[in-house]
Amino acid sequence: MNHNREARAWQWGGHTVLLIYSAACILPFLLLFASSFTDDKVIMQSGYSFFPEKFSLDAYRYLWNESTDILRSYGITILITVAGTAFSLAMTSMLGYPISRRDLPYRHPLAFYVFFTMLFNGGLVPTYFVYTQVFDLKNTLAALLIPGLLLNGFNVLLMRTFFMTTIPPAILESAKIDGAGEIRIFYKIVLPLSLPILATIGLFQGIAYWNDWFNGLIYITNPKLFSLQNILNRIMLDIQFLSTDPALSAQASGSMDLPTASFRMAIVVIGVVPILLAYPFFQKYFVKGIAIGAVKG
Repeated sequence: MNHNREARAWQWGGHTVLLIYSAACILPFLLLFASSFTDDKVIMQSGYSFFPEKFSLDAYRYLWNESTDILRSYGITILITVAGTAFSLAMTSMLGYPISRRDLPYRHPLAFYVFFTMLFNGGLVPTYFVYTQVFDLKNTLAALLIPGLLLNGFNVLLMRTFFMTTIPPAILESAKIDGAGEIRIFYKIVLPLSLPILATIGLFQGIAYWNDWFNGLIYITNPKLFSLQNILNRIMLDIQFLSTDPALSAQASGSMDLPTASFRMAIVVIGVVPILLAYPFFQKYFVKGIAIGAVKG
């Protein structure tokens, strides 16, 4: 009886800690959402609040004025995220699987080469010149796609560990006995059994592509090719510049006061909501993939 009471006490304690931790994760998003609908002057005077003292849609009205550019940047970001994630998963899995096979010659030097890329890189200036002078990617969508396709050593090693610890060698041997080649084994057997790790790495890559603004900053100067993060950053800089000159501010916004603090919250809302909506569909595989790749590895 005492043992059961102690177990229940620990269980309730664990649940309490998790509830507090969950609230600590959720409350900032609620504050973010509420602040985006708060009048900018109220934020400046009273600070941020979960319950707006004065409701305002000025931040979203300003975004609506830029809706054409924002929608185009949304399309570019979605295209780059989907294509980049798919290509990255293909390249990562096709490298992670061979180095997981114990019968592959020189697999240890190849694995070390992958690990070595986690420690060193060529640097920003050489990378910029290679992409702009050698491959001529400046002001192209490829400039947003290709830099993210460079294989992430951590993802490759994570996928290799999954293949080594989860895919039974007996299944691969039986497929060979039945006459299946390596390519068929990979696509028909290995990949269907690897949905957890594929979803995990896909989520990593998808978030990286969605949040990427640095490649657009250094490789893209044509506003029509801006990604979502770049266009939102440009709008934010425009507001900060206009707010320094009352005459320009009045000319740009008409009768509406230019929002600054609430606008920052609004651009985060429209930038993060798609990821928040997509995450629940990957959560089951994400947790399983991380557990298998980390614990067994």
